[in-house]
Amino acid sequence: MAKKGGWAAFPHDNSAFVYEGAALKKNWARLHKGDAEPFPTDKAVEEAWRLYHAGDFQGAYEAGLAAGLDGYNAANKAACIYNNYLETSDAKKQKAYEEIAARCEELQAAQKKNANAYYLAAYALGRYGQLIGVAKALTQGIGGKVSKALETALKLEPKHADSHIALGTFNAEVIDKVGAMIGKMTYGASKDAAVENFDKALKLNPTSAIARTEYANALFTLFGKAKVKDAEKLYAEAAACEPMDAMECLDIEAAKAELE
Repeated sequence: MAKKGGWAAFPHDNSAFVYEGAALKKNWARLHKGDAEPFPTDKAVEEAWRLYHAGDFQGAYEAGLAAGLDGYNAANKAACIYNNYLETSDAKKQKAYEEIAARCEELQAAQKKNANAYYLAAYALGRYGQLIGVAKALTQGIGGKVSKALETALKLEPKHADSHIALGTFNAEVIDKVGAMIGKMTYGASKDAAVENFDKALKLNPTSAIARTEYANALFTLFGKAKVKDAEKLYAEAAACEPMDAMECLDIEAAKAELE
């Protein structure tokens, strides 16, 4: 079922993810344990996040943009998660990720201490790189932009678990494409750094399904058959997680698909 403008509707039951009134603030710390986003002071921005958590990604995107710069993180995250999981056209995904990255740059210029302006830029550029091919993305300098944005996000917010996940994935993908030696020399990437990033992410956000699935993917990439059992255990743990919002639901459904 498609909504106006071509955005597909959230394909699962979202009744548990509708945080009306005070419920959003009450559950905020748990909902944002991954990205450490502060609770909004603006009611319009609060509403954009409410729509995001409920799986109305188009509504969140539109409400976030309408709220101005303070709503950009909600709009950008909604667009990131929607395009990663629900958009089927690679051309639309590429365009969306380019637009997200551009808005993030605008937000970084205006709000230099906004950690998620950097994290979401890295997310969008990283997914864009996966679409065009990691090797090609590295030759275009996207790798350097991703790692720099993630390092900035962590400098601004050391408890940003999602940035650790993204850095772990970045390390694994770089080593997979250019090898351990060039990966280390050019990007500072290493197998140890990847494992350390995922371990930090899980320490900061122990209930994260996506930390486990990305960790499992990285173990396959970096160690192959030697870590199959560890990876399978992580997928199983991810599939058994309890979702608190639409994004977590999509993360968990993806883990279940990997297990099958």
